[in-house]
Amino acid sequence: MSLTGTPFLYTTIVLSLVALILPLFLWSRLRGPKAVRAAARVLMLLFAQATAVTLIFVLVNNQNNLYDNWADLLGTGNHVQQAANLGQDGTGGIALKRLPKVRQTFTAADGPGMRAAGGVEVTQLKGRVSGVDAEVYVWLPPQYHDPAFRNHHFPVVELLPGYPGSAKAWFGSLKVTEQLEPLMKSGRVAPFILVAPRTNLLAGVDTGCANIPGTVNADSWLSIDVPKMVTDNFRAAAAPAHWAVAGYSAGAHCAVKLAVAHPDRYRAAVSLSGYNDPIGERNSLASQSVTLREQNNPYLLLRKAAAPPRIALYVSGESGDGYQAGVALEQIAKAPTTVHVVYLPRSAGGHNMALWRPQVPTVFEWLTLNMGQSHVRAGTAPLEPSSAGSTHAALASGTASRAGAVRRR
Repeated sequence: MSLTGTPFLYTTIVLSLVALILPLFLWSRLRGPKAVRAAARVLMLLFAQATAVTLIFVLVNNQNNLYDNWADLLGTGNHVQQAANLGQDGTGGIALKRLPKVRQTFTAADGPGMRAAGGVEVTQLKGRVSGVDAEVYVWLPPQYHDPAFRNHHFPVVELLPGYPGSAKAWFGSLKVTEQLEPLMKSGRVAPFILVAPRTNLLAGVDTGCANIPGTVNADSWLSIDVPKMVTDNFRAAAAPAHWAVAGYSAGAHCAVKLAVAHPDRYRAAVSLSGYNDPIGERNSLASQSVTLREQNNPYLLLRKAAAPPRIALYVSGESGDGYQAGVALEQIAKAPTTVHVVYLPRSAGGHNMALWRPQVPTVFEWLTLNMGQSHVRAGTAPLEPSSAGSTHAALASGTASRAGAVRRR
């Protein structure tokens, strides 16, 4: 029975009702020795508590798309077949243009939000470069099957969840397709192909979207294998001018890091409540050593770049939870790099879906503008950024508030 499926939800609801009703009927009707009756009553109470906790967990998990299946929840999933040393560029010296096309079979995806706005498709991809074997979800814009667009190649946005988090989260919890479909039809937002690859590749840890020889090649999975599969199977425009990556929380960190590290693969990145230093997620593999932290910190990558990359960054967050990370990037950015920082007041919410969901339309209007897809104006003007009293070191790391880091997922 699927962890996120309707049958399991209904089963937990029924069991919770049974656990509630059972003591009402049996509490005073139990027969036998006193010890047996006491034990039976204790078991009924434990059963009621267990079913209540389970139901709450299922509701929270379905709402936030934290765990996609039982393997993710129990920590038994492993989607890494091999993790060779692929070098600094993550290709392992492979001539990517010479690789044969990856032809994939797609099926309709199940789960909350996956059937809305035309439906999401899923495929199981074996990454030829990264050695990762995992699912990738794809949603095609309403114009894709329009005869008038039969020769059109569409821009692409990769969508990354937080940790723990499911690749389905953008479609389910953030309702990205339901929000964007009418905007795409009206022309306010460009008809982007949306791609959500699995990022939870190893049991019990966040990969940090990093390449770590012998452990995982998450960077190459996201920036090489997944884009190649998309361009091989759909009318997707070529990178980097027409490719962007967006994420929230740990996925926000990954989005900015991928764009800064690979301006030859992405033109723009969106960070919702992200951070720069990988130590912002305590379970990140990229935070396990000083070297890995430096290699996967977008602030340091941008500062040390031989030439400013031609990328556009959109960073939003509350003070102590994403905002300082954006200000730090803005302070060192030089043309043609641009950084757009949006300050969110504490009254806007917290580190959760309720804060990120309303930002979806504005974010994609910004992507439409900054990827040269339209001349429309985004409707929301951000507040002017400021240092909010943070030290330069705190701004550089993007983790000025350790309390904010603890709340990340």
